[in-house]
Amino acid sequence: MFPLRLKQQALPHLGLESLLKGCLIFMLWGEAWADGWKAGFSRSIITPEKPIWMSGYASRDHVAEGTRTELWAKAMALEDTQGQRSLLITMDLVGVSRDVTLPIRKSLAKQHGLQLADIFINCSHTHTGPVVGENLRTMYVLDEAQSHAITEYTQHLVDQVISLGAEALQGLQPASLQSGHAQATFGTNRRQNPESLVPAWRASGRLRGPVDHAVPVLAIRDQDQKLIAVVFGYACHATVLNDYQWSGDYPGYAQMALESHLEGVQAMFWAGAGADINPLPRRSARLAQRYGEELGLAVASTLRGVMDEVSPKLITQYLEIDLSFDSLPTRSQLETESRSEDPYASARARKWLEVIDAGGSLPKTYPYPIGLWRLGDTVHWLTLGGEVVIDYPLKFKETFGPSLWVAGYSHDVMGYIPSRRVWEEGGYEGGGSMIYYGQPARWSSQVEDHIEEAVAALMQGLEPSAP
Repeated sequence: MFPLRLKQQALPHLGLESLLKGCLIFMLWGEAWADGWKAGFSRSIITPEKPIWMSGYASRDHVAEGTRTELWAKAMALEDTQGQRSLLITMDLVGVSRDVTLPIRKSLAKQHGLQLADIFINCSHTHTGPVVGENLRTMYVLDEAQSHAITEYTQHLVDQVISLGAEALQGLQPASLQSGHAQATFGTNRRQNPESLVPAWRASGRLRGPVDHAVPVLAIRDQDQKLIAVVFGYACHATVLNDYQWSGDYPGYAQMALESHLEGVQAMFWAGAGADINPLPRRSARLAQRYGEELGLAVASTLRGVMDEVSPKLITQYLEIDLSFDSLPTRSQLETESRSEDPYASARARKWLEVIDAGGSLPKTYPYPIGLWRLGDTVHWLTLGGEVVIDYPLKFKETFGPSLWVAGYSHDVMGYIPSRRVWEEGGYEGGGSMIYYGQPARWSSQVEDHIEEAVAALMQGLEPSAP
């Protein structure tokens, strides 16, 4: 270690007093590390071994054709000075819903003495990943063999991620954490900027609509101050690519760029709340790589600068609120919809008719997950389920401070989460996408109020009142 080498080199020139001071400094340095953070990491390829159906676009009509870049699941375990531990798991997938995340989180919690609040699962939202579990299943009309292949892959993924989390926890070693922010500007509000006009509008400074170009960065270093991992996020859809090649899209390329230039470093991407933000222009592998490299360079620049030390104190919080649906369809309406020429609306209607015929009823609410990690006094990391539109992080940063980190696509991706503005405007993010997610209706007009109230309670350490 560097301090030991320095001491050995200086010994011939030191008097007894200086030597004792040097030993004391070295002992204090060692004690500081013993009382600091611990971190552990693991990673595993999750690219399907068989050509199964891809998620992300309803227009897809056959299975994947090959691999452009591998898909990865990665894990980071943290432990503070009080023995409080947490586990971040990132995956190159469009999303996973609670039928996948809950078994993973409950298994890891039971095996390793954790709480659900301690386990944070986030998907990059790449649109060139596989269908997983029940996520977006009404978007695809699959035969029995295809459905079986997805079920088989999903179970393997669950087992793989549980092992991955255990490996990261078992690998905890002394570490230090630093935080900072970068910026990337390719994310563009897709509701207010026609895709074909974006290059010209960007060049002339005419792009419209809210965006969040911040890139939160967490650096993890070992006892020798060598960088061993970097965790970063960005609020923008991973929709550059729409072909039939497995790929991590621009987040995958960003991680690859960092790992190729920073030897031995594990790069982990988490998706921010950018459900109405696209990387524009798009639709080529060259652009996906370019955006990834732009994002990677922004992160690397932050790593070379002055970052804030994150003190070794970890607090995790988690809750689920009953997020209300709007007016539910009647059985008669579902029967009519089941005969629709729209295959997605028809599939959704049949799904809920089966529930009713089995003696069930349409749900009035959905258990919506919200988490908060506090790393020292520096990082407040808010984690929200679903595809959260950009109004949320902007509003929460205005309320709780610009350094707040806001992740979407966390714990459970069950649908789009519109703000009141987007709900009133309507469109795909405002409610139309709920057909593809198989939800019985869009959210109620109070969706933003209910989430805002719960987040405020978490930030204050209070329990939210029922919506």
